[in-house]
Amino acid sequence: MTGAQVTPVTVSRRIAAPAVDIFRILADPRRHTDLDGSGMLRGAVSDRLIGAVGDVFVMRMHYSRYGDYEMNNHVVEYEVNRRIGWTPVPGRGHPDTAPGATPLRRWGHRWAFELTPDGPAATIVTETYDCSQLPADEQAAMDGGRSWITSMTATLERLEAVCVTVRH
Repeated sequence: MTGAQVTPVTVSRRIAAPAVDIFRILADPRRHTDLDGSGMLRGAVSDRLIGAVGDVFVMRMHYSRYGDYEMNNHVVEYEVNRRIGWTPVPGRGHPDTAPGATPLRRWGHRWAFELTPDGPAATIVTETYDCSQLPADEQAAMDGGRSWITSMTATLERLEAVCVTVRH
């Protein structure tokens, strides 16, 4: 992967719900564990809805290599009912925040959801993972982001299930 141009990884799914309903779920960090296809999220520390670029929401996480920790997610994209995205920064309990660790930084990756209406009661939801700003060795370790495709697919399936439950 060294020297190769890494493009964002995307997964899309048509969900039988209007964009306004889907966006409401995505903008609520407390709902993210309901959607998580990776199995890493443990809950929201933040209880405020995401409302603008510049907001930060904190999630409790678990990864077998790191144990329990938090991630501080900085909102970098926000268009009501259309787009929401964030860049994660290691938080409390993460090895990158331990004494002697490299100072906190944004890792250079981004998660985003784009909502495209598909008729009056359906939406094409596209989840994007972009690791193009990471160092080449880190990009290679995650196969240019392709290692997340299974989790992203599961996330969109879970989002659809949540939307169906909300509508009934």
